[in-house]
Amino acid sequence: MTDWLIPDWPAPAGVKACVTTRSGGVSVAPFDSFNLGDHVDDDPAAVAHNRSALTTRLHVQPAWLKQVHGIDVVEAAPADVLQADASWSRTPGVACTIMTADCLPALFCNKAGTQVAAAHAGWRGLAAGVLEATVDSFADASSEILVWLGPAIGPQAFEVGSEVREAFIATHPETADAFVPGANAGKFMADIYQLARLRLAAHGVTAVYGGG
Repeated sequence: MTDWLIPDWPAPAGVKACVTTRSGGVSVAPFDSFNLGDHVDDDPAAVAHNRSALTTRLHVQPAWLKQVHGIDVVEAAPADVLQADASWSRTPGVACTIMTADCLPALFCNKAGTQVAAAHAGWRGLAAGVLEATVDSFADASSEILVWLGPAIGPQAFEVGSEVREAFIATHPETADAFVPGANAGKFMADIYQLARLRLAAHGVTAVYGGG
């Protein structure tokens, strides 16, 4: 687990977070090797082994989600797999768990360290307000919330159509700055980190870390 990513953010001592990588599991190609997703064609036994290893290594109970690129936020429930794209918890030992590839993972906590949350933000969820919905799961003021933006597709690779740009600027004109014309006609290169920061700032959250 030495190559797992540990967020660099001023979270309270009791808040722990990490991002796994593909290393350290038993799945074979093309899922090698630490695949945690049961929604792909990997061997279910390998996925179960990897998930069990995660629980053992972190000494927590992961709460998995069925992610659908929406904005629903649920209380993390390790015993169930709920359909949502974000979860929150105030229970020690429960880990809000999301899976991403190109999409943006966003981790949240309050400054008091009494609540954590995690959100999966593809462009649809980001435009629809999944980050704001996750912030709203806290009883705290937005100024009391910390956010860490994890690894996601970079602005040099994230080519989108004009409909994606319009989906953002229709409600948040300031996000126009996160799009630059691409090499192909009618296409734009989008900065998902800038989009997330702008949306969070508009919702009162300015303590945002990570993101490139």
